[in-house]
Amino acid sequence: MKISVQTEPFDLGTEMAGFGTGREDVGAVVSFTGIVRDDTGAMDALELEHYPGMTERAIAKIVGEAIERWKLADVIVIHRHGRLGVGEQIMMVATAARHRVAAFEAAEFLMDYLKSRAPFWKKEHGPEGTSWVAAKDEDEDALKRW
Repeated sequence: MKISVQTEPFDLGTEMAGFGTGREDVGAVVSFTGIVRDDTGAMDALELEHYPGMTERAIAKIVGEAIERWKLADVIVIHRHGRLGVGEQIMMVATAARHRVAAFEAAEFLMDYLKSRAPFWKKEHGPEGTSWVAAKDEDEDALKRW
């Protein structure tokens, strides 16, 4: 299991190299990479703040729940913080499980959690200044299925 909250970019190929391989109990690996997008057409950057230690503990707790619920063999969660430009990688989730359904569901569960419950505070920067990002109803609704 790897959990990292970092400012530095990550290399998806490096992170995924060998993930889940060499194990007889893994039949599926799923990965997802989130990219900073501009929904308004007026955002230059997204800034994420967090409390070191608290954020990692909160993510570790939900990863532990996913491991137990879907009997995962391994997990990677990387989430960046700081100022990120549009088009930059912001996070990744990878899950390894015996079966593909478990790997996919666990990855979606973790992504939904990271989007709406992980303790990050987001601020958009644009030509008109900065504004905090409010929670979105669709992100909250996504959690209801779990």
